[in-house]
Amino acid sequence: MNLDAYLRRISYSGPLAPTLETLRALHYAHLLAVPFENLDIHRGVPIALDQQHLFDKIVLRRRGGFCYELNSLFAALLSHLDFQVTLFSARVPIQENRVGPEFDHLTLRVDLDTPWLADVGFGESFIEPLPLLPNAEQFQRDVFYCLDTRDDRWRVLRYSPEPGNRRGVAVLTDAACEWRMLYDFTLQPQRISDFYAMCRHHQTSPESHFTRNRVCSILTPTGRVTLTGARLVITEGATRREIAVATSEEYDTALQQYFGIRLDTAQTTAV
Repeated sequence: MNLDAYLRRISYSGPLAPTLETLRALHYAHLLAVPFENLDIHRGVPIALDQQHLFDKIVLRRRGGFCYELNSLFAALLSHLDFQVTLFSARVPIQENRVGPEFDHLTLRVDLDTPWLADVGFGESFIEPLPLLPNAEQFQRDVFYCLDTRDDRWRVLRYSPEPGNRRGVAVLTDAACEWRMLYDFTLQPQRISDFYAMCRHHQTSPESHFTRNRVCSILTPTGRVTLTGARLVITEGATRREIAVATSEEYDTALQQYFGIRLDTAQTTAV
């Protein structure tokens, strides 16, 4: 791995020792620089999960990707820096009381003095790693995050209080708080090859939400920018703006302006 090129891609020049400070800084820098996107699926460009392909796409061509791509390459970066990283399979909710299949999402465990959950491939989610401990709440940008366990699985939970209603006390057991599960997972270590089948499924199946709509989303220092369908949504703190994107030219302009993406039409092939 060309470490210098990767660090330039995420505009990171801080410490590299395998510490919690470094992990937090790299995690945040990655989210600010590399968008969550599924554009290749809608262009008929096959997604490969080997490290060379991912490095070329995300670092050299300055693209983004979805969980299998982003977390896989981020795991390689952390391993290169002597972090101890484990790949986990996660299931994402489909409907209330129903979750998707195993390997629906790829997330990461990073072992330091205590274990941490890292994830730069879920879109709008936690921006700093979460302690892999039960009921250890984290407050990040007006949102609470927490992990708990149920039926031998860990769950990542999110709770968004009313604006200005930050609470410094435990709220997980408060019935008035509506916690939403982002995904659940087990502590069974996995290999990247274990995710190949579901990665293929999400590229080709009409049942996959990734084949139904294009999305490109990135964290900003004050909010988030998301391009989905024919809408560009820009949030800055409590302010939300929505801009119609009516033509392919406007879409390409938005990709370049807000995400730094220039799509190479010569790459488009049949899946």
